[in-house]
Amino acid sequence: MSKRDLYEVLGVKKTASGDEIKKAYRKLAMKHHPDKNPGDKAAEEKFREATDAYDILKDDQKRAAYDRFGHSAFDQNMGGRQNGGGAGFGGFDFTSSFADIFDEMFGEGSGRRQAEATMRGADIRYDLEITLEEAFHGTTAKIRYLVAAQCDGCKGSGSEDGSAPVKCKSCQGRGRVRAQQGFFTVERTCPVCHGAGESIEKPCKTCHGSGRQRREKIIDVKIPAGVDDGTRIRVSGAGEAGLRGAVAGDLYVFVSIRRHKFFKRQGGNIFCRIPIHMTTAALGGEIDVPTIDGGKAKMKIPPGTQSGHQFRLKAKGMSVMRSDHRGDMYVEAAVETPQNLSKKQRELLEEFANISTHESNSPESTGFFQKVKDLWSGK
Repeated sequence: MSKRDLYEVLGVKKTASGDEIKKAYRKLAMKHHPDKNPGDKAAEEKFREATDAYDILKDDQKRAAYDRFGHSAFDQNMGGRQNGGGAGFGGFDFTSSFADIFDEMFGEGSGRRQAEATMRGADIRYDLEITLEEAFHGTTAKIRYLVAAQCDGCKGSGSEDGSAPVKCKSCQGRGRVRAQQGFFTVERTCPVCHGAGESIEKPCKTCHGSGRQRREKIIDVKIPAGVDDGTRIRVSGAGEAGLRGAVAGDLYVFVSIRRHKFFKRQGGNIFCRIPIHMTTAALGGEIDVPTIDGGKAKMKIPPGTQSGHQFRLKAKGMSVMRSDHRGDMYVEAAVETPQNLSKKQRELLEEFANISTHESNSPESTGFFQKVKDLWSGK
C-alpha cells in the first residue's frame, strides 16, 4: 500500500464529504484504468493507489481510524492483500471500490430506466385511406385494430389475487445482476424479472402474469382539414398496454388519400381537365366548374381559347392544414371536336371552311406548317 497521504492521492481535502471523495475516485479510476492504459505500469500503479485510498476513505470507520492512526492502522490488514490475497488485477482486489462507481453509472438507476423502456407498451402503426373530399373538409375516422390491452382479470397487475408484486429474489429488486469477470464487473438485465425488480407469486390465469390480453379496440381519430398524403397522426397512449400496468405505447395513424376521378392534388393546389365545346372555345362564353368543396364556380372562356390553356381559380383549391387559407384550382381546357355530325352540321362546317382564311383563323397551324415547309426546302 502506498504511504502517500490518502487525501493527497485522491486530490481532496481532509474535510471532503463522501460524495466529493467518490467523485474524485471516479475521475482517477476512469483516467488510469488498466483497460484504457494497456501495458502502462505507471497508470496501473496510480489506479491501484487510488483504489486503495478510496477503499479506506469511503468507509466511515476506516476513515476515522486512518485520521487517528495514519497508515499504521492498516499495515497488517493491507499486507496480506498486497501479497496476492485479493482477487484482482496485479494481485489486489479493487472489486468493491470500483463496483460502487460502476453501480452509480450503470446500476439501479440505469436498470430502472431500461426496465421502464422494456415494460412500456409497443407503438402501433395503422394505415388509413380517406377520400380527397375528407382530406379537404377534415373528418373523424372510426378505426378498429387488435391490441394488447389491460387484462380484465387482474386489472393490469398480473397477479391472480390482486396482490402486489414482491421483490425479485434473483436481483434483490435491483432489476440488474452483476458478475465478476477478472477485474471487470459486468452487469446485465435480470433474466428472471426482465429488469422490473419485481416478480409475481401468483400469476393471473388469464394473462399469465403479463397484465394484458389481446383484443379489438375501437377509437375515433380526428383527421384535420388539409391533411396530405403520408401525414402521420399520433394518438398518445392508444398503443399496446405496458407490462403489469406500465406506460402504454402510442398509436400512429398514417394517412393515404384515395385517387380522385376528377381532381389531382399537388400540395394545396388542385388540377383538373374540363372538356369545352368547340363553339364555346371559338366564340367565348361561361361554364360551371365543379369544386372540391362540393359547389360550383363560374369560369369565363375568352373567344379563341385553345386546348391546353390553363385557367386559375384563386382560393378554390385544398384547405391548408392548421390555417384558414386555401390553395388555388387550375383548370385545363380541352376543346372537344364535334362527332356524329348531321347533314346540316356538316354543310355548315364545310361552308365555314370555305370562307375561312388559315392565316387569320388558325394562325398557330399556319405558322407550324410554314416552318415545316421551310425546313424541307432548306431555308
